[in-house]
Amino acid sequence: MNASELFEEIRKKRSFLCVGLDPDPDKLPESVMKNDDPLFEFNKKIIDATAPFAVAYKPNIAFYESAGATGWWSLEKTVEYIRKKYPGMFLIADAKRGDIGNSSAGYARAFLVNMGFDAVTVAPYMGEDSVKPFLEFKGKWAVVLALTSNPGAEDFQLSGESETGEPLFERVLKKAVKWGTPDNLMFVIGATRDEMLKHVRSIVPGHFLLVPGVGAQGGSLENVARSGMNEQCGLLVNCSRSIIYADDGDEFDIAAGRKALEVSEKMEALLTEKGLV
Repeated sequence: MNASELFEEIRKKRSFLCVGLDPDPDKLPESVMKNDDPLFEFNKKIIDATAPFAVAYKPNIAFYESAGATGWWSLEKTVEYIRKKYPGMFLIADAKRGDIGNSSAGYARAFLVNMGFDAVTVAPYMGEDSVKPFLEFKGKWAVVLALTSNPGAEDFQLSGESETGEPLFERVLKKAVKWGTPDNLMFVIGATRDEMLKHVRSIVPGHFLLVPGVGAQGGSLENVARSGMNEQCGLLVNCSRSIIYADDGDEFDIAAGRKALEVSEKMEALLTEKGLV
């Protein structure tokens, strides 16, 4: 899927919602825990409830790795289920990989080929050769961490270089944008940094941004959209906890669907305001 095809899905759904599939065993409803594969059962119900309003899903790999081999099987079944029932969905493996060339090539094959994801989140700290392997598959994407929404982003990402005062995230954007194209490279920019989005857009005007932090982390969807949209929308706004844990009872999926609808209606209004739908 290239950028134009992703934008077409956004226009069809009138939404740029990405739902994070982060099934924490400590938060799963009791009814799900009785199932032979609670992670997959939870995901399946969330997917069916939110698919009309989402254009992307983003499983955080930590929630599957931590369950060992059974967790990987749950993840594989989740991807297979989405591919069969909702083939137009954009799937992001939130794996935050990044290593020397051969190792990155292995990670890229694992997620983009063997498991069939469209994109993988990658850490750029080790430089170009650690990211390039993720960009070598036609129709697939690397999602480079640039400016994240967590408090620890202050430690390095916002720190200025002594000579120029340019913050590290800005140097990452300026360097990494040369590695790929708007059809295979996007960037993570946290919603809690929305005051910097206009500046980010001046550096990467044509690229998609994956924006976590709206919802439970307090980011403003309206601010993100008005500062970060481009002529192809250029945004995938991820909501995880605020949707998938909207209710902890047996009707958690119904609550998740309602919350996804609520978010997508706001997104439709913002797309309309921009003249994109």
